[in-house]
Amino acid sequence: MRHGDNWQGDVLRDLRGGAQLPAQGPGGPQQPVPGPGAPAPAPGAADPAYGYPPQGPAGAAAAAVPPDYPQPQAQPYAQPQPQAAYAPAGRGQGAPAPESRPAVDRNLTGAGRKPRHGEPFAARALRAVRRTVSSSAAREVAEATRAAELLQQPVTTGRQIAVTSIRGGAGKSTVSALLGTTYAHYRQDPVLFVEADPALGSLPIRLGAETLRWTTGDVAGIVEPQMSLLDVTGYLVQLRDNAWLLPGSQGQIGAMLDTRSYERAMVALRRYFGVTVVDCETLPAEVARVALSASQARVLATPATLDGVSSTYAVLQWMQGLPPHVMASTVVVLTEQAPHSGIDLAEAARTLQAAGPSVHVLPYDRHLADGGRIRTELLAHSTRQTAARLAADVFQLSQKRH
Repeated sequence: MRHGDNWQGDVLRDLRGGAQLPAQGPGGPQQPVPGPGAPAPAPGAADPAYGYPPQGPAGAAAAAVPPDYPQPQAQPYAQPQPQAAYAPAGRGQGAPAPESRPAVDRNLTGAGRKPRHGEPFAARALRAVRRTVSSSAAREVAEATRAAELLQQPVTTGRQIAVTSIRGGAGKSTVSALLGTTYAHYRQDPVLFVEADPALGSLPIRLGAETLRWTTGDVAGIVEPQMSLLDVTGYLVQLRDNAWLLPGSQGQIGAMLDTRSYERAMVALRRYFGVTVVDCETLPAEVARVALSASQARVLATPATLDGVSSTYAVLQWMQGLPPHVMASTVVVLTEQAPHSGIDLAEAARTLQAAGPSVHVLPYDRHLADGGRIRTELLAHSTRQTAARLAADVFQLSQKRH
């Protein structure tokens, strides 16, 4: 890995194995990454899968890519095999590497149903009619363009975004997947998902990972400063759109991740990726507190229920005693987990926002409620709009000096 002002360019050159020609990806040649301070590429045509323009002046061509973005038959670069010299501490030289395990047990592969669209057909048809007879389409395009411009801003150092919650089932893995997928699709620098929740987290399933091997705890004893990005990605799960996943476990009960291992892994990895989204343990776990304090932006997911809002409000009151930049860079996401919430969402959002953070409401989506791999083309229109606004808001907060 070379050091210099244009670290993003160095990263892409590592990805391409030092070749001077652009690498061929699923959507054709990838454009060079602008250096720090360079203007963002002009957005192009609207993307049907996300609801706002893809990156670069070739947006119209990118929008023609099928929305499910299938994996190419040939990888753009050869994944290196992990070497014994980089064996984690305690394994010993020449010790066997961990075996790959399926993200979903093979006995359960037939249990999943066919993915549903996030909203019924009637709702989609009604919205299409409204768009043809009103000016809402122009407003949506303008809003989408603004979000795309924010998402494509260059960074001088990698941004870390931590997502956590105060209880399980609040939707933090879903929010993490939506955020990281949005950044990976619309940015040109590499994006990393880190699962810092080893207690059978659902992030690999949400991202469509098929097998898991190396974990966050393993990589903490593997990555060395002299390694290139190609070396590092040999220990990660490759996803679509120039993104990688570092799982927290192999789906086994008893996996542990201590703060020292987490810190070592993040310090070693953050220089390789433009944006890192960390799916944390629930508060007040120690790793979650460390991740929140070390990140440039924080997302607190909470269920859109009375007890969820009440507990989150108590947490926000506690956070007001922390350094001011913590609250200033925090976003709360109210996740609707049923078609009709039992609370007044507008009033709940105003109450939470009065405590300091910005608040977004992630509406109920049938596709997200199924709990499987997130397919962006099946998300409801309102979900795509919310994901775009949320990703832009969080990324903008991560860029500010609080």
